[in-house]
Amino acid sequence: MRLGFILLLLLCSFTGSAQQLNKPTDSTTIWKTFKYDANSSWRGIKHSVTRPLHWKGKDFAKFGSLFVGTAIIAAADRQTSDFFINQEPHLPHAVKEFGFYFAKPQYYFALNASVYGVGLFTKNEQVRKTGVLIISSSITAGYLQIMARSAFGRARPYSGKDPYTFKPFEGTEEYFSFPSGHTVLGMTVAHSVAKQFDNTWAKIGIYTVGSVPAISRMVNGSHWLSDVAFGAAFSIFVVDGIDKFLFKEKLYDYPIKPKLVTWNLKFSGSQIGIVGTF
Repeated sequence: MRLGFILLLLLCSFTGSAQQLNKPTDSTTIWKTFKYDANSSWRGIKHSVTRPLHWKGKDFAKFGSLFVGTAIIAAADRQTSDFFINQEPHLPHAVKEFGFYFAKPQYYFALNASVYGVGLFTKNEQVRKTGVLIISSSITAGYLQIMARSAFGRARPYSGKDPYTFKPFEGTEEYFSFPSGHTVLGMTVAHSVAKQFDNTWAKIGIYTVGSVPAISRMVNGSHWLSDVAFGAAFSIFVVDGIDKFLFKEKLYDYPIKPKLVTWNLKFSGSQIGIVGTF
């Protein structure tokens, strides 16, 4: 996450209130537009990180249900892990490579910086805002998941340990499983981009691509299903939270699109996991 750290330092250099900066127009210089977006990103990160300080009962209940749901999914981690690992010979090499490198931090942030750059130099506000949403959400979710993985110290499937082996702050790759970092980044960019489209099939395609890192990591024995489920849900919560903040503060002008996908945790005899209702 060194590139993410560099981006975070860059954003920290624009800590003045965004309300003191005029919204960019077609005549605004590239530099002033960049400062405005960097400031917006920084405000989004601060909002997301400090939001738990303002949570009420229902917010804690929702977050608690995420952990309860994850625990329920974890009950089947051994069986689901065996299933995914057995699919490894059948998964195309290109898919494995894409899943690994797409959410690799250095490639991930470079790609997203390029997306933002296109919006910046073409003065396309929607693309710029999407880039701001991805970058601020990725830095927030990315660093929080790194701290969580270190704190939990959960053994990876390939370690040969059972799913309930934990060595907090062990600091080794073998005990760095929960949550899945590749899933966090993959779902962050997928959810951020999918929110910009009205077409249901476009959304399905985007989420499918975003899920490849999670699937590839389970197939190669790097993560349990519960690592992936928690990572995906956590990413969605972070992206939605920052997106609502950017709209509430009126930092960008393009209209709010109707919510076409509702994400819910489902736990029943026939459904376990995150379900998106279109």
